[in-house]
Amino acid sequence: MKKKLSYRDKLVELAYIYDVKEIKDYEKSRKNLTSGQLELILKKNKIIIPKDFKSNFLRDNFVKPVGRIKNNLIEYKENKIKDKNRAIRKLENFKLDTSRKIGRAFKDGWKQLGLIGLNFLNIIPKLGRVIYEFFGSLFTDLFHGIYAQQIEPQKAKKVMIAIASVAVIATVAFSGINYFSDNELANKPEIKKEVKKPEIKKEVKKPEIKKEVKKPEIKKEVKKPKLEVKRKSVDEVILPNLNLKTETVLNLFKDVEYDLGKVRSQKLVKPIYFTQFPRDLDALQSTKLKKETFIKIVLPLIVAENEKILEDRNKLILLAKKKFTTDLEKQWLRQKLLEYKVKKGDLDKLLVRMDIIPTSIALAQAAKESGWGTSRFALEGNAIFGQWTFSGQGIAPLDRESNKNHKVLKFPILRASVKAYQNNLNTHKSYSKFRQKRASLRDKNKKIKGLELTETLNNYAQTGSEYTKILNQIIKQNRLTDFEPVRLVNSVKKIELTS
Repeated sequence: MKKKLSYRDKLVELAYIYDVKEIKDYEKSRKNLTSGQLELILKKNKIIIPKDFKSNFLRDNFVKPVGRIKNNLIEYKENKIKDKNRAIRKLENFKLDTSRKIGRAFKDGWKQLGLIGLNFLNIIPKLGRVIYEFFGSLFTDLFHGIYAQQIEPQKAKKVMIAIASVAVIATVAFSGINYFSDNELANKPEIKKEVKKPEIKKEVKKPEIKKEVKKPEIKKEVKKPKLEVKRKSVDEVILPNLNLKTETVLNLFKDVEYDLGKVRSQKLVKPIYFTQFPRDLDALQSTKLKKETFIKIVLPLIVAENEKILEDRNKLILLAKKKFTTDLEKQWLRQKLLEYKVKKGDLDKLLVRMDIIPTSIALAQAAKESGWGTSRFALEGNAIFGQWTFSGQGIAPLDRESNKNHKVLKFPILRASVKAYQNNLNTHKSYSKFRQKRASLRDKNKKIKGLELTETLNNYAQTGSEYTKILNQIIKQNRLTDFEPVRLVNSVKKIELTS
């Protein structure tokens, strides 16, 4: 091979030596494949890459072993976390069972006390009747005796006073007994309500316990998220880092009836958010199916961020018209001025920057920079748009020249990459023409279309105008303009499927 060739050029030359038709076709069509894509194609054709390639030798002897060790440590850590979560769940279940048993015992005891009280209250009327009958018969006999016998008037007067006194005392006593019995009977429903309260609280908590128990099942069986998605009450699903395979993703799309044809016609997309690409996406033989899967994963993320920007933009327009703003509104404005890097509180400039990125452009750049979701940067660092960094966490390109120190910015989830990309186009000085052209379309009440703005993105890549031509080609060939008016299905409830 020739000397002083870059690692990528060596791979291309190796492809020509072994007559790899796929790489030749890409080179003839002037499509710039990355080193990682070239390596994958060569390996797919069972071509061994010589170890005298410096970067390949370093990767096989240093990078891969370190990566394996790192993966083993991550797996060990995840297993420990699973064990810990399992122990916590067992402890929580034990606590809940114990509290349930105590509550049931308290409830049964309270019922027994209530029954005893009721029996006691039932005795009181019977006792009252006995006392009433006793005194009634006693007074009757007494009056009959008084009527039948002749006694002195003075003695009779004393007897009558005694009888009246006894009658008054008996009446007061009987009235008091009836009063207290009525109060007891009136308070009885309240006692029952108080008994039911703990039962209601327990019934409310039961769904939460079920959700916690089902969490590990979601990770073990990928079909569980499908069942959750099918429910009408769930409108937003966040799929975590489950290391999903492409086959599982395709089955999920089939179960939730996620079809790009329907999205194009109805202009609505379901809010299904993936945190990463399936690692075997490149294994799909059908190029069309691979592209459709990539679009289905990335489209909801782009639309969601655009809708968030539009919501902020509408709020900014309302606040700009107000003469007086509250402290919370001022705090929100300060936060947005900082986020969009606008100085001196210039709300007009903030309004120019706070606007959407056309969905067609975002999809085209994501496809170009990530190799339709198959590049090393996309799979290892969720870097869809190939943004560079000189200070933050990133992934070093394999074909980077020795005198350069840039890296490709790394993200925890795919949506963070989309947000950073949109913020980059809305704030960086290199894309001021893009923002001006977009603002002029707004002023003329025209729709913001991707094909009218691609020519302003020649600073995004080193190839300049050639890069914008490729973007136009991707948009037209894949009919990405159809997705520009697409909106999210209205979300009512947000459920996060965790591992």
